Amino acid sequence: MPDGLDALLLARIQFAFTVSFHFIFPAFSIGLASYLAVLEALWLKTGKPLYLDLFKYWLKIFAIAFAMGVVSGIVMSYQFGTNWSVFSDKAGPVIGPLMAYEVLTAFFLEAGFLGVMLFGMEKVGRKLHFAATCMVALGTFISAFWILSVNSWMHTPTGFVTGANGQLLPGESWWEIVFNPSFPYRLVHTVLAAYLTTAFVVGGVGAWHLLKDRANPHARKMFSMAMWMAAIVVPVQIFAGDLHGLNTMEHQPQKVMAMEGHYESHPDGAPLYLFGIPNDDEQRLDYAVGIPKLSSLILKHDLDAPLAGLDTIPDDEQPPVAVVFWSFRVMVGIGFAMLGIGLWSLFARWRRRLYDWPMLHKAALAMGPSGFVAVIAGWITTEVGRQPYVVYNILRTADAASPLDAPAVAASLLAFVVVYFAVFGAGVWYILHLMRKAPKPGEYGVKRGDKGPIRTAGITPGPTQDPSDASRRDLSGSKHEPGDAP
Repeated sequence: MPDGLDALLLARIQFAFTVSFHFIFPAFSIGLASYLAVLEALWLKTGKPLYLDLFKYWLKIFAIAFAMGVVSGIVMSYQFGTNWSVFSDKAGPVIGPLMAYEVLTAFFLEAGFLGVMLFGMEKVGRKLHFAATCMVALGTFISAFWILSVNSWMHTPTGFVTGANGQLLPGESWWEIVFNPSFPYRLVHTVLAAYLTTAFVVGGVGAWHLLKDRANPHARKMFSMAMWMAAIVVPVQIFAGDLHGLNTMEHQPQKVMAMEGHYESHPDGAPLYLFGIPNDDEQRLDYAVGIPKLSSLILKHDLDAPLAGLDTIPDDEQPPVAVVFWSFRVMVGIGFAMLGIGLWSLFARWRRRLYDWPMLHKAALAMGPSGFVAVIAGWITTEVGRQPYVVYNILRTADAASPLDAPAVAASLLAFVVVYFAVFGAGVWYILHLMRKAPKPGEYGVKRGDKGPIRTAGITPGPTQDPSDASRRDLSGSKHEPGDAP
């Protein structure tokens, strides 16, 4: 193996690769499920076929994204046993039940109603089908609830006791574990990010079709709904992100120090660095460009508030500053770009040019995938900023890995890279292929196979035929006209 690529680093790269692929699908499907529920509700309330057309259009895309999210998520649970067996042994008594609750509640709810949602519109009543759509949307939220509870506990572990063998065991109350100090902030911030990710995808698709045909009513409605979401929710997300940052400052101060690039302490107010090159060896930010005292104002709401720096943290307790510093700026930069699009859309509505402003449409199209970049950057900021711990201040990442040789981990990593790019690359290509086509009146939605499901006995019935037509066939299959000899 090349120097520096030990089993621990390869295991971390493998988990980062698989979870990054996985994260983009739930980030899309959580928001898209709720969008589908809104579209169906508007159709039921107004009776306008346009909402039904949009529902069926996005339902096809949701089915593919949801399936890829489920498949990519299963792989990660296996890595807990293969690459992170020590972590599973130490923390399993706490995180195992929480992940089981995700399966028993969210996954069963989604699986139970997904078939009705995808194929049942012509089979069940409208209200029952709408209820199924709402249950799937609720299931995606509950799934995020439990997974983020697990992740948040790893950042702010509470409610546990340490057993005689070193295992982390549940304490007297599960509520302290589930609703750990960072969980409410992380849940709100992540779910809003999923909604905005979906909104900008929908807005990008609407903008694409408006650039080709400004009179397309389906594209107009998609674009208008997405821009309302951007204008209203992005400011809420910025506020939620600020609260999440303050919570992180309280419980994981060295993560915020890395995000801000504060190697040194600032007793009289800390600057907000807009740009710089982190230098871990020299413990300084090279070529720093900042605004004096603004970081103290944001984090402490006081221009002269003192802020401690990484010079107060031992070297072996510091996260990799460069990764956290830049991923945080990517996330924040995209957030403000989203705010700009939302404000631009409000101005366009005021000028009555929302559907007639090609520059706005091109900007929205360019911002279509921005939500995915933002959620991945935010995840990198959160997870890399927790290092060198996998359970903050309790279990180090280096002590949580399985005793594997580097070539074994490298081989599985290479296999994941090849398979993921082949399988999920094809899935993403097909989603883009569906998005390229404009919604149309009488959209067909998700179609079943012509022959229906295969029976257990292996016999698939043929197409239904008219009994009067069948009576005219003899054993050879020839068709007789009335009056012919039998």
